[in-house]
Amino acid sequence: MDVIFVTLLAVGLIFVLMALGTPVFAALAVAGAFGVVMVEDLAFLLARLKTFPFGETANYSLTVIPLFILMGAFAHHAQVGRRLFEVANKWVGHLPGGLAMASILTSAGFAATSGSSVATAATVGAVAIPEMKEKGYDRRLAAGAVAAGGVLGVLIPPSVLLIFYAALTEVSAGKMLIAGFVPGLITTIAFMLGVALIGRRVQDRSTRAPRASWADRISSTTQAWQVVVLFLIVLGGIYLGLVTPTEAGAIGAVAALLMLVFAKSVRGQLGNCLSESFRSTATTTVMILFTMIGAGIFSFFLTLVQIPQMIAGAITESGISPHLIVAVLLLLYIPLGMFLDAFSMMVITLPIVFPTISGLGFDPIWFGILCVKMCEIGLITPPVGLNCFVIAGIDRDTPLPDVFRGALWFVAIEMATIVLLFCIPQIVTWLPDTMMAR
Repeated sequence: MDVIFVTLLAVGLIFVLMALGTPVFAALAVAGAFGVVMVEDLAFLLARLKTFPFGETANYSLTVIPLFILMGAFAHHAQVGRRLFEVANKWVGHLPGGLAMASILTSAGFAATSGSSVATAATVGAVAIPEMKEKGYDRRLAAGAVAAGGVLGVLIPPSVLLIFYAALTEVSAGKMLIAGFVPGLITTIAFMLGVALIGRRVQDRSTRAPRASWADRISSTTQAWQVVVLFLIVLGGIYLGLVTPTEAGAIGAVAALLMLVFAKSVRGQLGNCLSESFRSTATTTVMILFTMIGAGIFSFFLTLVQIPQMIAGAITESGISPHLIVAVLLLLYIPLGMFLDAFSMMVITLPIVFPTISGLGFDPIWFGILCVKMCEIGLITPPVGLNCFVIAGIDRDTPLPDVFRGALWFVAIEMATIVLLFCIPQIVTWLPDTMMAR
C-alpha cells in the first residue's frame, strides 16, 4: 500500500480518536500501530512492542524529570509561591497593573524551583487571583497574566520540557537548561511591559497597591532566599560544571525537602504535604512517559516509512532560504498546539524537523529554545490550552472564554520575543557557550 496514503490515514485516525475523547497518548499509539500493521504486519508490530516501552523510556537523561517535579512540589507546599508574591507586590504593586506584574514576577521566581508550567500557573494563581479580584482587577487581565506567567515554568530552568528536548535530540541537557535562562528573563520583562501597557488601559488607580518604601522592599526581599538557594544549587552547579543535571535535580529536591520540613506553615500537615508531593510527582511523570511511549509508536511508524527523511531531503534540496524553512517549521507548532500537549508535539515533530535543522547547519540548542517557546503558545491558546483550564478551575467566576481572551494579549508578546530570539541567536547561545563542561 502507498506509504503516503497510509500516513494520511494514520494522521486522520489521530484526530478522529481525539474527537471521540480518546487520551492523546492512546490516540497516537493506536494510529501508529495501525500504520505499522498496514505497512508491515501484526506480527512485526507485536515483536516491536515487546521492548518498545522500555527502550523508549529507559533514558538516563529522563531521570531528572521526576526530581525537578518533586523539587517544585516541595517548594509549593513550603509556601514559596506566597512569599514570592508578597515580595513582588512590594516592588511593583504600585505600578499600572501592579498585581498582575507581581504575578508574572512570582511565576518567574517559582519557575526557578519547578519544571512544570501547570504547577507554576496553579501555585501562583491560587495566591494572586484572589488578591486581584479583591482589588477589582479586570478579570481577563488577571486570569491571562497568571496563565501566561505559568508558561515561564517550561522555559526558565529547571525545565522538564528542556530536558525532554535534550533527551529526544541527544544534545547536552546541561546546555539546554542554561540556554533557557536569558530567554526566560527576556520573556518575563516583555510580559511585565505588556501588563504595564494593558493595565493603563483597563485599570484605574484605585486598583494599585500603596507604594512601599525602599527599606520595606529591600527587607522583604530576604523572604525570597529559598528561590535563590535552589537556583544557585541547580543552575549554579550545572553552569560551573560541579554537578550534572541529574545530580543537580537530586540535590535540589533534597534542599526543597528540608525547606518543607522546617517550614512553620506546614507544622502538623507535613505528612499530607509529603504524600501529595509524591503523588503529584508520580502522576505527572507517568503522564509524560505514557505520552512519550504513545507518541514514540507513531514516530516509529513515520520513521519506518521514511517520511522524516523524505521531508528533510525535499526541504534541504528545495533551494528555499534556510531561515524561511526554520520559520515555517516553527509556525507549524501553532496549529499543533491547539490540539496536542507539548510533549506529544515534540515526540511527533522532532524526528521530522530535527534532521532538517541539523542538515541546514543550525545550532540545535538555539532551535530547542525556539521550539519550547512555540510550545508555550500552545499552553495558552484554545481549545486545549492547559494553563487556561487550570486558571478557570481556580477562578470559577471567570468563564473559560474570558481566560483565553486575556491570554491572547500574551500570545502576541510571545511571538515578539520569538522573533527577537530568531533574529539574534546569540541571545540563546552565548551563556551555554561559556559554561564549564562536566
